[in-house]
Amino acid sequence: MARTSKYIKDNVALSATKRWQAGLYLRISKEDGDKDDDNKYESDSIFNQRLVIEDYLVENPDIQIISEYADDGYTGTNFERPEFLRLIDDIRMGRINCVIVKDLSRFGRNYLEAGQYLDIFFPVMDIRFISVVDNIDSFLYPTSMNNISVSFKNVMNEEYCRDISNKIRSTFAAKRENGEYICGFALYGYVRDTAVKGQLVIDPDAADVVRQIFQWFAAGLSYRMITFKLNEMGIPNPAKYKSEKYSNYHRSNNSGLWSIQTVRKILTNRMYTGDLVQGKYEKVSHKVEKVRMLSEDKWVIIENHHEKIIDKSLFFAIQGIMNRDVRVSPKTQELSLFAGFLRCADCGKQLVKKNASRAKFREKYHYYTCKTYDNMTKAACSRHTVRSDLLEKTVLTVISKYIDAAVEIDRLIEKISQSPNKRSSASQLEKILVEKENEKSKTNRILLDLYPDYKNALISKTQYLMLKEKYETELKSIESVINKLNGLLAQEKNCIDESTELVKHFIKYRNIDRLTREILIALVDVIYVHENKGIEIIFKFQDTFKNALDYVNINRNLLDEFEQENLLQVTTNINQEVAL
Repeated sequence: MARTSKYIKDNVALSATKRWQAGLYLRISKEDGDKDDDNKYESDSIFNQRLVIEDYLVENPDIQIISEYADDGYTGTNFERPEFLRLIDDIRMGRINCVIVKDLSRFGRNYLEAGQYLDIFFPVMDIRFISVVDNIDSFLYPTSMNNISVSFKNVMNEEYCRDISNKIRSTFAAKRENGEYICGFALYGYVRDTAVKGQLVIDPDAADVVRQIFQWFAAGLSYRMITFKLNEMGIPNPAKYKSEKYSNYHRSNNSGLWSIQTVRKILTNRMYTGDLVQGKYEKVSHKVEKVRMLSEDKWVIIENHHEKIIDKSLFFAIQGIMNRDVRVSPKTQELSLFAGFLRCADCGKQLVKKNASRAKFREKYHYYTCKTYDNMTKAACSRHTVRSDLLEKTVLTVISKYIDAAVEIDRLIEKISQSPNKRSSASQLEKILVEKENEKSKTNRILLDLYPDYKNALISKTQYLMLKEKYETELKSIESVINKLNGLLAQEKNCIDESTELVKHFIKYRNIDRLTREILIALVDVIYVHENKGIEIIFKFQDTFKNALDYVNINRNLLDEFEQENLLQVTTNINQEVAL
């Protein structure tokens, strides 16, 4: 409760000889408070409301103040306010029979709910209602409560609030579109930039925790195991961390322990890739605090807004895995190596992991089999059985070949781009493009001059129409050539850029000797298992890989004989059939 003035304290201390036992209700919203002084106990507006009511009480000595109720920082669009609810409880218990406010807007800005209290609840409970500034007193001036001005003021108070709400929404929307981070506190892993408003910079300590969470998940740890590890290491959860870092951040009853929900929330937050994502929720109405989630196409996303903590390739790869049906080991709480990656090549269902043993050889091993065949009906599909150790060895071999191929393709593209003939060709294309752009500008000027010549009788109408058609046809032809030239140059640049991106993802796993979930998540989309023991691996960058290989093949005449043989070997290695 807000501080109470000495006058009101003295009033409360008087003997209960007065007829009216009153409750003072004071309210101010966050938007109207004193934001510039965090040390102020209450806003000046609360103080001013109290002064107005005190002046009124001096002239009305028959009113005794029983209690003061002050909601400092609460909206008037609804009545779910702690002090107001305490006021209502005191009315029901018979502690007070009078309510005093400075004006109707302090009581509330919701026309319907305000009317319910003023027209129904207070009269039924025999409560005297006084609004000082509005000169409303249900006891001294009963007609003041029924005056149309009361309803009109309530409507205007609500409209004022609606108008303010719309203006705030518009302001926030504009800030989002301009790439300004508008949340009250920075996302865990970041702090607000003190130099640039609305910008985020990395918080090293928290960012290390975020990276660790992603690494653990990529390595196969479940949400539950990650949660246990964080708590065992004594790392405070985001809410506790913020409360320790910011003096004005408070969360009641926070133990500092991590939960599965918090871990999952971090793993699904795209903001960690450097993209600013806002506008995911909207309030149902300015009258209620309830919010609803918007469809993703309505979110405001500014790519590469701030420094990333997690690579986008890893983030989106993890999102794909999270959406699959993956099971964890009950004993280790870790995902099996191929969990979520294996599918039957015929029915498309996932493969399930089984345990097996051969007593004769004292051997225990794991294998995978089609989920449809194993759990649903044997008539719908066949076994598609594959041993896990053989599968792991084969997949490792295939991935290693693709990694070597990606590096070799990148080397060949670099060789092609540095070839004198290629550079000469590119230079020639750029020269022709400049000439065609100049030709286009000249033709446009001629077209612009035709109509004035016709209006000034320098050429006839027939000549004007004939020339106009001629130069418009020429312009279309020139623009077609320009588009083709731009396409060829863009293709050249895109191929080199894509190749660089391709190698960046593959090369860090070069010379691997063991298959891990991190490698699978980074490079593989899905693995199809055929009944004949063959497997088909769909890589995440398969289209980029193919485009780069096609580019090299198209320009193979620019390579020497030895390099052409290397290209042939690369093509053979990645196109050969894969069998266990």
